[in-house]
Amino acid sequence: MHEHNHGHTHSHEHTQAVVNRLARAIGHLEAVKSMVEDGRDCSEVLVQLAAVRSALSATGRMILKDHIEHCIVDAVEQNDTEAIRELNRAIDQLLK
Repeated sequence: MHEHNHGHTHSHEHTQAVVNRLARAIGHLEAVKSMVEDGRDCSEVLVQLAAVRSALSATGRMILKDHIEHCIVDAVEQNDTEAIRELNRAIDQLLK
């Protein structure tokens, strides 16, 4: 993971909510892994994988909104065009 310093801190109001969502997604993914190891029905596994993917997408949206509301607002105020380029790159990766 890259860490960049744009003259502001990377603490956000939703940090704990993001951490909690990631912990739940990790637990869910571990459960899916166990389903595969136990030979569970492939359709059930695929449905559970879709649920994990959806949870990760929702977490990504939360991080993105938080980033825009804090980092990008600060970057615009400081005329930090690199932060905007990095955001665009990150959005491209997120939406692949």
